[in-house]
Amino acid sequence: MSAATAQPTTPPKSPAADKPAPRGTFATLRSLAPYLWPKGEPALRARVVIALLLLAAAKVANVLVPIAYSRAVNALTPHLGEGAAAGTAAVLTVPVALVVGYGLLRVASSAFGELRDAVFTKVQGRAGRRIALQVFTHMHALSLRFHLDRQTGGLSRVIERGTRGINFVLDFMIFNIIPTILEILMVSVILWKLFDFSFAAVTLGTIGLYVTFTLMFTNWRLRFRRQMNETDQEANTRAIDSLLNYETVKYFGNERHEERRYDASLARYERAYNQSEVSLNFLNMGQAAIIAVGLTVVMLMAARGVAAGRMTVGDFVLVNTYLIQLYLPLNFLGFVYREMKQGLVDMEAMFTLMRESQEIADKPGAPQLPPGRGEVRFESVRFGYNPNREILHGVDFRVPPGRMLAIVGPTGAGKSTISRLMFRFYDVSAGRITIDGADLRDVTQESVRAAIGVVPQDTVLFNDTIFYNIAYGRPNATEEEVVEAAKLAQVHDFVLRLPEGYKTRVGERGLKLSGGEKQRVAIARTILKNPRILILDEATSALDTRTEQEIQSALRGVSRGRTTLVIAHRLSTVVEADEIIVLSEGRIAERGTHAELVAAEGIYAAMWRRQAQAVALAEAAAAARDVLPEPAGPAGGQTPSPVAVGSSAPAPA
Repeated sequence: MSAATAQPTTPPKSPAADKPAPRGTFATLRSLAPYLWPKGEPALRARVVIALLLLAAAKVANVLVPIAYSRAVNALTPHLGEGAAAGTAAVLTVPVALVVGYGLLRVASSAFGELRDAVFTKVQGRAGRRIALQVFTHMHALSLRFHLDRQTGGLSRVIERGTRGINFVLDFMIFNIIPTILEILMVSVILWKLFDFSFAAVTLGTIGLYVTFTLMFTNWRLRFRRQMNETDQEANTRAIDSLLNYETVKYFGNERHEERRYDASLARYERAYNQSEVSLNFLNMGQAAIIAVGLTVVMLMAARGVAAGRMTVGDFVLVNTYLIQLYLPLNFLGFVYREMKQGLVDMEAMFTLMRESQEIADKPGAPQLPPGRGEVRFESVRFGYNPNREILHGVDFRVPPGRMLAIVGPTGAGKSTISRLMFRFYDVSAGRITIDGADLRDVTQESVRAAIGVVPQDTVLFNDTIFYNIAYGRPNATEEEVVEAAKLAQVHDFVLRLPEGYKTRVGERGLKLSGGEKQRVAIARTILKNPRILILDEATSALDTRTEQEIQSALRGVSRGRTTLVIAHRLSTVVEADEIIVLSEGRIAERGTHAELVAAEGIYAAMWRRQAQAVALAEAAAAARDVLPEPAGPAGGQTPSPVAVGSSAPAPA
């Protein structure tokens, strides 16, 4: 074995390997910070600065409103001991500037707040867009192993809630919680300076007790919200999974079964929802009691000051106005904290997806796959999906440029694993795979996959038009190129017979088309891609004989002049291959041309005879049905049962 062949590789990872560990609130906020101060975008950074300045201006104006209000009250209030004439004079000599100033301050507070939101909206929208795009990109970069284990409905819910959580956290953390804390500090200082420390102490003590109670109670309630999220995710996963498998549900008449499973998830959600809402009612009661007690104590202190002559009626109004102005956003704090905390939990779930390890990654500075004619080599390849169960045991073969290699064998022999390794959905455990002399691990995955086209057994189409699905092979192709590919795949005439032609939508996963029609679209898509290597993975095994012959004719045209790997169950489809290898238990048991393998009287010859016998029996049964008006019973000998015939043929790979 060469040094290149013996190149050490990392053993396959188990599905549970490298699971991201959960992180705390501050780690999640740190992950969000770069999106609020984006590199290379000075315009967005300027918007952040302007929004913060507007925030400060709005809070300053808001804090000055009660002062202007109290001064106006003092000007309108008759001095103690003076008569009605003095009161009338006070009314007539009201300083208009105080009233106008009061109105202007209220307008300024509101206007600065709205301008702040208008300026920051673009930063917030861009942050949500960039994060959502990065998550989407990362999902496509993850390994096939991750996507085989995923639950699509739950995954979409995580991304949806995470993106929504970002907007909520940005809104309320930056423009509600931080400004409220700033306003509390400013008001406390003003009360201390205008009156004495006792007013500031009672105000801060009440707010501290309120915040402590709110945070502790809300943290206790979060478990109900988490249960709501988990059960909501479970219900959504079951609903989407059931709808995606609509036909299977109908085949087995399991609508009631699916309804029961879905309703069980909804019932768990309902219980968590009820617990969450009832506990919210108790939270609101506790908050109201704390605010009422604090407000009463401060107002009693102010009333004593007025009675003692140390404070005016305007001062009494000032204290009342300040406390009400502070308690209004605090009354909202429970909801804000709960939703922000939940937003952080949702963001954490999304950022955890972002930290999901990328099992198959390009080497730093990996080059593109070099140009060539498509020579494929497997050199002592060993691989297993799990470390304790190896699938391929030292597989060696070479496919010269422009030649066809067929891979056959029983179920579980490792045939489809070879195609997955070719696309580098996994890395080999030992040995190496090369295309035109380049180890697949040394070049970019994108260039490897661009060089390979596949026509799979189960063609899955996008819920879009036929034109879109064909053009998916090369999205920048012209309309003429798409039509030419459709003609070569023998699907053009069929499309023209449809009322909407190439604009016909194929439905979810292409279910509006027959198996043969979907296969032809898949072939056209591959023709348009124009790869140097073609993989036909059981491309016709699910089709009837006539359709299979038509598809085989199209596939012969596609594979002409290309390096082709055929993974087949029906041996009649590989007779023309330049070489056939027979896999058995992850090893190459036989190799040669069709004639050589039949003559060798080995595994391949036995498979050929069983399939030929099954075809002959099926044809005889069909001919008998055509001759006899009714099915005839056994006569002169025992008729082979369909079960026996079916069991003699190799199972689909």
